[in-house]
Amino acid sequence: MAFETKEQVLEKILSEPKPECPHCRQEMKLWEVPSITFSDGLGWGTPYLYICFNDECPTYKSGWDNLMENYAQNASYRCMNYPGTDTFEVMPVFSPMGATGQIIDEQVLMEEEVLKENTKKGFSILADCYVNKDGVTVLSLLTDVTQPMRVRIKAAEMIGDIGELEAIEPIRNLKFGNQILQETVTKAVTKIHERYFTRECPFCAEIIKKRASICKHCGKEVAGL
Repeated sequence: MAFETKEQVLEKILSEPKPECPHCRQEMKLWEVPSITFSDGLGWGTPYLYICFNDECPTYKSGWDNLMENYAQNASYRCMNYPGTDTFEVMPVFSPMGATGQIIDEQVLMEEEVLKENTKKGFSILADCYVNKDGVTVLSLLTDVTQPMRVRIKAAEMIGDIGELEAIEPIRNLKFGNQILQETVTKAVTKIHERYFTRECPFCAEIIKKRASICKHCGKEVAGL
């Protein structure tokens, strides 16, 4: 049985028309389900829902009085729809701003699309670099903070395979804020040294031969270090 990824589910939903709230006829907003269980503990069964956030919706407006009178709760409910179905239910909210943080607006979708395209472009460039052993361009992508993180991590992996000794110094001089990227870079530097049978002097940090006993740069004894 094949399972769809969250990205595939979102892509499928966006290809379909948005539903209208049956109570106020307003177009509903796409809403990302929070990563917590709900009601019976089984969750919503979908990573996305459509929610009516129209404050003038009859269901929402009457919900405040209904829940206070029947359950003594200062809350209301908004109409929700399971994407791709005609199933409309209600979900509780405890303030006018309740659940608005998970709304997926057009700007967010646009940013996600740009990120996806930039990542695709970056991977394409890296594939060409690997074939052509172009370590210079790989290093450029790795150190470019405007590149998507997935591209930079892949570039870090690749620099270990095709990077030359000259790539180590600029890498060492940078601080990578992302822990995964930093760990990948550290492994890449180790891999470059293994390929060239070199290491860094523990005293002056210059690159020396792995079997060297005396550092040719600072003259310190490095045997066994």
